[in-house]
Amino acid sequence: MADADRASKPHRPRQAGPKANKKKQQQKTKGQNAKAFTAFSKVRQERAARRNVEKEQKKLHVPLVDRTPLEPPPVIIAVVGPPGTGKTTLIRSLVKKYTKHNLTEINGPVTVVSGKNRRLTFIECNNDINSMIDVAKIADLVLLLIDASFGFEMETFEFLNILQTHGMPRIMGVLTHLDHFKDNKALRKTKKRLKHRFWTEIYQGAKLFYLSGLVHGRYPKTEILNLSRFISVMKFRPLVWRNTHPYVLVDRVEDLTDPEALHQQPKMDRHVALYGYLRGVNLKPNMKVHIPGAGDFSIETIKMLPDPCPPPEKKRKTLDDKQRMIYAPMSDVGGIMYDKDAIYINVPGNFSRKKQDDGNDADSADEESGPAGVGEKMVFDLQDAKMTLADQMGQSSIRVFSDSAPTVAEDVNRNRRRAVFDNDDGGEDESDGGDDEEEGYDDEGADGEEGEEEWRLEDVGKEDDQPEGEIPFADSDSDMGDYEGAEGEDDGEGDDVDEEDDEDDETDLNWKDSIFERAADMFKNNRRPNIMKMIYGDDHDEATSNMKTPPKNRSLFDDQNGGDTLFTVKEKKIVVRVVDTTKLEVRLEDLECWEHEEVLDSIRYRFITGPKLGSGDGGDATNGDAEGEDTDQVFGDFEDLETGAKHTTADGEASGSDAQATKTADEFDKEALARRKEELKRKFDSKYDRTSDAEDSDEGAGGSNVYESAKAAMAKQAEVNSAEFANDDPELRAAVEGYRAGQYVRILIPDMPCEFVERLNPKYPIVLGGLLSSEESFGLMQVRIKGHRWFKKILKTNDPLVFSIGWRRFQSLPVYSMLDNGGIRNRMLKYTPQHMHCLGTFYGPITTPNTGFCAFQTVSEKTSAFRICATGVVIDINKSSEIVKKLKLTGIPYKVYKNTAFIKDMFTSGLEVAKFEGASIRTVSGIRGQVKKRLPKPDGCFRATFEDKILMSDIVFLRAWVPVKPKIFYNPVTSLLLAEKDTWKGMRLTGQIRKDMNINVPKNPDSEYKPIVRQPKRFNPLHIPKSLQAELPFTSKPKMDSKRKKPLYLTERKAVIMEPEERKVARMLQAINTIKHEKERKKKATKTEKQQVRSREIARKEKVVAEKAKKRMREVHRNVGLKSQNQKMGGEGEDRAPKRRKTK
Repeated sequence: MADADRASKPHRPRQAGPKANKKKQQQKTKGQNAKAFTAFSKVRQERAARRNVEKEQKKLHVPLVDRTPLEPPPVIIAVVGPPGTGKTTLIRSLVKKYTKHNLTEINGPVTVVSGKNRRLTFIECNNDINSMIDVAKIADLVLLLIDASFGFEMETFEFLNILQTHGMPRIMGVLTHLDHFKDNKALRKTKKRLKHRFWTEIYQGAKLFYLSGLVHGRYPKTEILNLSRFISVMKFRPLVWRNTHPYVLVDRVEDLTDPEALHQQPKMDRHVALYGYLRGVNLKPNMKVHIPGAGDFSIETIKMLPDPCPPPEKKRKTLDDKQRMIYAPMSDVGGIMYDKDAIYINVPGNFSRKKQDDGNDADSADEESGPAGVGEKMVFDLQDAKMTLADQMGQSSIRVFSDSAPTVAEDVNRNRRRAVFDNDDGGEDESDGGDDEEEGYDDEGADGEEGEEEWRLEDVGKEDDQPEGEIPFADSDSDMGDYEGAEGEDDGEGDDVDEEDDEDDETDLNWKDSIFERAADMFKNNRRPNIMKMIYGDDHDEATSNMKTPPKNRSLFDDQNGGDTLFTVKEKKIVVRVVDTTKLEVRLEDLECWEHEEVLDSIRYRFITGPKLGSGDGGDATNGDAEGEDTDQVFGDFEDLETGAKHTTADGEASGSDAQATKTADEFDKEALARRKEELKRKFDSKYDRTSDAEDSDEGAGGSNVYESAKAAMAKQAEVNSAEFANDDPELRAAVEGYRAGQYVRILIPDMPCEFVERLNPKYPIVLGGLLSSEESFGLMQVRIKGHRWFKKILKTNDPLVFSIGWRRFQSLPVYSMLDNGGIRNRMLKYTPQHMHCLGTFYGPITTPNTGFCAFQTVSEKTSAFRICATGVVIDINKSSEIVKKLKLTGIPYKVYKNTAFIKDMFTSGLEVAKFEGASIRTVSGIRGQVKKRLPKPDGCFRATFEDKILMSDIVFLRAWVPVKPKIFYNPVTSLLLAEKDTWKGMRLTGQIRKDMNINVPKNPDSEYKPIVRQPKRFNPLHIPKSLQAELPFTSKPKMDSKRKKPLYLTERKAVIMEPEERKVARMLQAINTIKHEKERKKKATKTEKQQVRSREIARKEKVVAEKAKKRMREVHRNVGLKSQNQKMGGEGEDRAPKRRKTK
């Protein structure tokens, strides 16, 4: 109660800080529109306008054609990250959210329906460089998983660099393992640090999600919901490579090789069917395709299949449970799993139903005993079969037409006699058009290859031309045999049948009455004409040409097993012709009159305006009264809206010959010229004038904005292309423009290596990319390449590298070069320069210029270092190279004349000398020369001239440029054909081979360092001529002393050896001298000390004297100053007498 009675503490608003500043700013601008109160300064307005224009220009990019179909394929979402970051858990959580389905195993792509207009395909990327490259080329959205407890790993940066070279898709980061942090402060710091590092690699403001921890083996629903919402609203911009190439992410592989041939030859090439959604541009049947990791292949057949995971037909606000579909053929969804050559049904527990107490099977609807999934339900349905397949086929029935009685298979299979009636014509025995019509339904309607017929039947089933009695009928396929028109001919099988069967025949054959009339009606009602084949004829398609002339004895209903017919008819020849039903059908008799020239001349001038040629009076277009009557009957009264002339009947009310109603030819020309000028002016204004109305003309779509005009032109062209094939048959459209993106197709690839099927691993992505016609050839490509700054080693010319260009991954030998001397010479480099681009030339498949690529030294090595060694772009595909390298040839002279010398050891033969005649040579000292002629002996020597005389010790060298040809080497990476996908090894370096085989490096004795022994240089004595010595001054003249006859005394002095007594005396004198020197030293030191004391005393006294003198001078100056001051004051008052000092 005391707490309740206590008064609540009043709220104290913040006086400082960001919250208080925000509140003050809101109060300051409250009630004002910031955009309405702009600055009146011209400078500020100019800056604002410039800033707005720059912002608009930054948003602009090169407009690309949006080739996304109306029903787009599923969006490919790649989940990428190092091992242990939670990729599988994230896919399971997202699939659970979208489809409420629990995935036990993730193998291959998983397609789900995420919304009314969007489907998603999830694919998990392995920690393999080959998988990273393939996924980077096809992913629309990348979920980049990062272990927050560990930080960024090298695989993450490698994948980001691969994305940058092959086209940057949308990227969203996901931080996992946040539950390892126990301290909130450390968690916040880690989030901030990783976010800014992530922004550095992608762009500022890139989205980064945080997944806190696991709940029952999955991520929290709220966090997954937020992530799924961002995925659902994500927009994608088309990338250049994918916008020009078709590709398929294979989600199912099936081996269609003949088992018998496979049993005889297990290692034979296989026929493989690949299934998947088509993406990119249209895929044409004659295209070559490339499967990364397998090689180049040709397509045998392409077939469009029903969509296994279709979008919802009814667009509702939310998806029903039935619409939440999932398609993962390799991931064991619903108990069904597709393998390379079989379909496996996984049924948990026993394969038999539980029995009730009364002995009957338990109800399948019971949750405990009923089937839990699709696969288990299929097995239990097979167990429910009460009879064999043969019994079921015997009791089956068929209804040919909707109003006919069903026919039981047992009655059809009975042995019956053929009923043959009298044939009046008897001479013609050709197949019926009705059979051909139904053949079109059977073959083409079922297979989906030709869904539309190009011809129609006329006069079918009429009583006048086709009497009912001349049609032979049979009750089974075997009863027809080969009927050639013989009347009354029976098979041997019908002889032993009783007469009661004849009565049964009459009743059983009643349903065949008027079969042709009904078939013709069905054909006319259900078929529509094909405009394209009506215009271009039936010869452009092989299938159409076959249908144009129906073969004999074609069956009305073909069996799928081998062409056995239900019945065959004998008929007369049917006239089949292509008729455009949109035009008026005219009889041939009515068209005979147009063969006369008079009739043609009567309407010749009905197709032009203006006066008739050759008429001087500018009369009407009619030619005579008779012709006018004829035209009046055809056209009647009318008014020419273009010229204004009125044309009536011949009664003369408003005759076309009236001069007032017609205009002369000059007036028509003037009006046409004026209209032409007006049209040109309108087009010019709409294109270049901002104020003109650009909406009235097609040329000015989008005004003067070039970007908007380009986008509008692309959109208009896309609409025209889509409208061109809108009403065509899907198969015909696919044959003309190819199979469109978004369709689920089945592609049959012949001659596939057996290792692809035997070592198939669905965890590794299989991409089928289409190749353009120019990409099928091989040649030399020139690229601009730069060694990656994170790669530790330097790249060397002719060292093998694995390139990833386009769809392909292959190994080649690049030659590095750089433009020298102002771009004239392409000079070879032995090593790539650091922090600089250079040119690279190598052999490989021709790729479109401006295509990015990345290079690796190996794709199998697992190391902690960065594996991407270089990146670049293709710049030229000339298929030829002009690379040169510098060659220095050295030689030495063996004979030297004034300016001529004979050089040896530079060439080995006279032929080489002849090749280099006239070449420039130099010495090490810089004397230039030229190669002249070869010498006969010794071989390889030549004569050369120089600017000055050279020495015998000079070294002569010749600098030349020799062409370098890149080596023709192409080794595709076939990682999908290996059991271990990440162990592919191509050409190895020499050092790697020596390391693997434990071979020492061979030693060359000439390459070893040796001590340098230099001989001392011997110079000749200086010799000065006597004439020059006489002119020199005396100081510079050489002093030549004459030879002495007697030696000097010092040179002849002998050494003296003292006696022992002398040594004692010398020692004594030395001791005395030492004592003397010591006394002198001490005396000198004492004297020096006394001098120092005296000098200090003198300095002190001088200082005292100086102070006294200074004081005295100060007093003197003061007295002088007082005196001068008194004098000034005495001069001011003249009457005042100066005071006198009192003297004592």
